[in-house]
Amino acid sequence: DELSTCQLRIKMLAKQLEYVDIEIEKEEEAGNVAALSRLQAMRRRLCTEREKEKDFELKIALTLKENMLEMWRIETEQGKYEILHEQLKKAEEELEMQYQERAEVRIWKEKIAALQAEENWRPREKKEAAAQKEYEERRKKMLEDAKRNHEKAVCFLRKSMARIHEKNAKEEVKTQEHMERRIQAVLSLKTSITSNREKLQTLQVWNKAMALEAKKEEMKMREAILAEGGNVAKEIFLHKQLLEHEKEKQASREQQKSRKIEIVSQILREKAYIHKQKKSQSCAKAIKGGGKLEDSSLWRMKTWQYIEKTCKRSAGAISQVNKGLRINSGERTAAVGEISEKIPHDVLCESGEDEKERDKTLAEPEFPGLWSRECDLHKVPKEAMDPEQLATRVEKKDISEKKMEGFQTGIFHQQIVSGCEHKGCTFYSKPSCIHFKDFDVGQIYKKKIVLINASYSVNFCRLVGISEWLKDFISIHFDPPGKISAGMSCEIVVTFKPMINETLEGEVMFMAQTGSFSVPLKCTAKRCILALDKELIDFGSHVVGETISRTINLTNSGALGTRFK
Repeated sequence: DELSTCQLRIKMLAKQLEYVDIEIEKEEEAGNVAALSRLQAMRRRLCTEREKEKDFELKIALTLKENMLEMWRIETEQGKYEILHEQLKKAEEELEMQYQERAEVRIWKEKIAALQAEENWRPREKKEAAAQKEYEERRKKMLEDAKRNHEKAVCFLRKSMARIHEKNAKEEVKTQEHMERRIQAVLSLKTSITSNREKLQTLQVWNKAMALEAKKEEMKMREAILAEGGNVAKEIFLHKQLLEHEKEKQASREQQKSRKIEIVSQILREKAYIHKQKKSQSCAKAIKGGGKLEDSSLWRMKTWQYIEKTCKRSAGAISQVNKGLRINSGERTAAVGEISEKIPHDVLCESGEDEKERDKTLAEPEFPGLWSRECDLHKVPKEAMDPEQLATRVEKKDISEKKMEGFQTGIFHQQIVSGCEHKGCTFYSKPSCIHFKDFDVGQIYKKKIVLINASYSVNFCRLVGISEWLKDFISIHFDPPGKISAGMSCEIVVTFKPMINETLEGEVMFMAQTGSFSVPLKCTAKRCILALDKELIDFGSHVVGETISRTINLTNSGALGTRFK
């Protein structure tokens, strides 16, 4: 192809040369020198190109001859290896046949395996279908149960919410009533302060008038003494001493009267408390025994004996305070009469109502009991005539009376068991401190504490009260358990309803047979407690121009969030 192209190009150059020669002859005849020189340059260029093409034609012809020789040599060698080519072709055909046979065998085995797998899959598919059906039924049942339970829960929640709303409404009403009572108390306190201020002003005016009158009397007395010719300074001094002595006597009488009023009111309170205790005990005995309660003289006599003993003790205490002043039984009766005149009408009404209720209760009991049996204090049944039993009974009675007397009067005794005297607090609480942490105003918090008898013997425990400044926020539910054996315990529920967002501290006070004790109470408002995990930031060794970083953690372990910078 290249040779024919080269030959074709040589022919075209030859034709162009002939055309240029003709043009040159025309231009020579015409005498156009410029066109003649241009055509001569073109003829030289075409001659050069034709020479180059002829050289290139020779090279291509030479290369073509060499390629022909090489092709003939290759065909000669190919004839030598033709037998080997045929053998290789036969070997390839046999290998292809083997591949086909193997493929057919593999396909046959795969068909057999597919049939077996299909046979194995059918029962498995049946099992899966049965399992799926069972799952759907179980799921449907679970959904139905969940729906029923949800309906029950919604119903129960509605009832609970209704109860809670009702309880909150009652508590709101109670709070409102409590606030109204407090407002009324503040208003009454305000009016009493105003009245007391008016009384104080009146008293000050009266004192001034009395001072003027005393000065006038003193002047009259001076004039009278001077008229009689006596010693004015001595007489006035004696008169002042007499007046001071009269004032002291009057103050002592007022103090005695107030003390007597306190003693009688204490006696009445103890009487009412003993009456309530005996009433509850009599009811319990009546339930156990059965029968008609008719004779009340025994308990009435015991009650008045106890009151007489208490009056004697209080009278003895008054006689010691009044510097050896003796009071016989007639004077005591008169003093009690005077005190009863000065006792407020409410206290007397309450005591009269208590006596009426006691007489009514003792006359006609609510539950029949052992009191229906006729009993004489001076007669002893035949079963109790044994002197050992009688002595044991009397000793036990004396011990119990002494314990009750000490518990009521505040006189406590030491506990000595097996020669070991108990020292320290007889009760300890778990937890040791009642702590309400991180409270919110308006919420209600409850905590349960356990009091454990750590003494060596049976002990009693009663609630005295709480700190005065905590009474508006703390309420305590405590059922007195009676006798508590050593190691045994009782529970107390403390309820805290905060109304102010401040930290409060106080104590819950109790009285035991061996003395008083208290459990500390603390109410801590929400606060933020910030702390760093490192006290020193140490960058260690470094090079100039190097940047070193350290991380510190700021932690708020409190319940109140805060901003910081």
